[in-house]
Amino acid sequence: MGFGGISIWQLLIILLIVVMLFGTKRLKGMGSDIGDAIKGFRKSMGNTEEDKPAVDEHKGQTIDAQARKVEEPAKKD
Repeated sequence: MGFGGISIWQLLIILLIVVMLFGTKRLKGMGSDIGDAIKGFRKSMGNTEEDKPAVDEHKGQTIDAQARKVEEPAKKD
């Protein structure tokens, strides 16, 4: 069983018919058009994950650490 009662062979036959009807160049063009439309939609919604770096990099910032002696508290008698 495949998706919703459709076997893998039926899916392959449907794919073959679609390729024969439209051709590979037209399907490739439609796929890229759909991808561009989805990117445009995401960009207009404000979800610009492509613009954000995967890891936040802090450029030009260094840590200036100095060793300090810690004094022990005075003991009470």
